[in-house]
Amino acid sequence: MSPHRRIISVALCLLAASTGCKKEAPAAPSKPTIGLVLGLGGRGDHAFNDSALRGLELWAAGVKYEKAGYQEASLSERQSSLGPDLAPRAQELAPLGITPVVLQSRVAEDYEPNLQLLADQHVSMAMGVGFMLENAVEAVARRNPSLPFLLVDSPLLDAQGRVLTLPNVRTVVFREEEGCFLAGALAGLATKTGRVGMVGGMRIPLVERYEAGFRAGVAATNPNATVLVNYTGSFTDFALGKQVGQDLLLKNTDVVFAAAGVDGLGAIQAVKEAREAGKTVYVIGVDSDPSHLAPQAVLSAVVKRVDLVVYEAIREQRQGRLQGGNVSLGLKEGGVGLAPVRLDFPGKEDALRTVDALRARIISGELKVPTQPAP
Repeated sequence: MSPHRRIISVALCLLAASTGCKKEAPAAPSKPTIGLVLGLGGRGDHAFNDSALRGLELWAAGVKYEKAGYQEASLSERQSSLGPDLAPRAQELAPLGITPVVLQSRVAEDYEPNLQLLADQHVSMAMGVGFMLENAVEAVARRNPSLPFLLVDSPLLDAQGRVLTLPNVRTVVFREEEGCFLAGALAGLATKTGRVGMVGGMRIPLVERYEAGFRAGVAATNPNATVLVNYTGSFTDFALGKQVGQDLLLKNTDVVFAAAGVDGLGAIQAVKEAREAGKTVYVIGVDSDPSHLAPQAVLSAVVKRVDLVVYEAIREQRQGRLQGGNVSLGLKEGGVGLAPVRLDFPGKEDALRTVDALRARIISGELKVPTQPAP
């Protein structure tokens, strides 16, 4: 390494340390670099962040992250990560010849300096995943108008809360209430106690859309069922999520919808332990399919295709086609969906047919899913 390059490398490391970020992999100068700032919860959340990492690392870069750094991912590893719905598109989702640069933030105040660090490193595109990065993405994008940005799970908003656009920022939001409606419909058909629960994270409009869709779905298939909803006020507290999940189980719920980030992982653990103790209970995950965490307890999951959004944005950027603006994705566009139902329960086949019929009605526009919980 030349003295000049060594000085730059040291300066970047010092900046990374001062912002509280963790740079997970060095940029390789031979390939264009794509930067990603993770939301709180970070790598290993088995949900939103891991989905974004899958799209960036396994799919776009063709690498897997290990403690020693990035290693080339095998063809089978990449293909298995696609899941059954995207498996037919394996050739289309081939690696794009990029190098990932991933920054982990310890607190929300790290978002903006971490995004600026990516800009200072001259990445080809900078990405932020999670609604909490909205202000940081807007600020850094305005300072770096020639750098394209991707913001997932939030639009840009002005001081009055109105949606705004920047030419160098693509924002993607999901109509997650549509997937949650299907999850609620499934829960209403699977419950035997007539009581289902939801563990929410922060009580914000995004998570309230989860609740609204879930409640409406339960009511559509089991109008006499009771829906119990508890919010943890957090997305990063595993122990609290487990405690809230256990509380719902004590109240005789037998299907729990875990929609709370890392807190949701705690709720999944609570249901897993109850299942191991002999109770016939199920959990429905969110963002990514968590079946590998509790294969005997996970009934399904509301999947948000963050991985596909990230991959396709990178592909468009590499092809010179990426444009700014706002994109909304739901069932019709394949942006949300329901993970495969792998566990058996009485009446499963009829239940799946009912859920499929409801999916078709939502896609056609015949059925409108609410975005606000009923008062």
